[in-house]
Amino acid sequence: MIELVRMRRRDLRKVMVVEQQVFPEPWSHAVFVSELALRTGRDYRVAREGREMVGYIGLMFVDEEAHVTTVAVAPEHQGRGIGTQIMLGAMRIALEHGCRQVSLEVAVGNARAQALYRRFGFVPVGVRKNYYQLIGEDAYVMWAHDIDQPAYAARLASIAQGAA
Repeated sequence: MIELVRMRRRDLRKVMVVEQQVFPEPWSHAVFVSELALRTGRDYRVAREGREMVGYIGLMFVDEEAHVTTVAVAPEHQGRGIGTQIMLGAMRIALEHGCRQVSLEVAVGNARAQALYRRFGFVPVGVRKNYYQLIGEDAYVMWAHDIDQPAYAARLASIAQGAA
């Protein structure tokens, strides 16, 4: 079982290792530092399994919307349901912030991540052309709506039951 705890500057050394391994266009250390410095409107968490950092997620909040700014699972921990646990935590955090919908971008070629997001009710609503410029890949814009409704609570409960 993982625990999502607030990301601190001291976590960035390990976060940057995963960032470099997972993303074709990784964020810089300075971007993470600037995001962590924003005390309102952002929530960054690291996923810990015991003392080991196994992934992380960032959320940005605007009114009743949350946007997933980044999410990653360390390559050596992928395929074990950690992404599901991180997303469960993220959706709960969004609900705690009074959000009714959540958005994100995902690479068109990342079918594995898209399947995870679909489990959480995300549907593609558009394409950002050349979103990942270095590799020339488009991104789907995906949204999950009405996350504050009983039907969505039931979806999360069902996912959590399967992830336990």
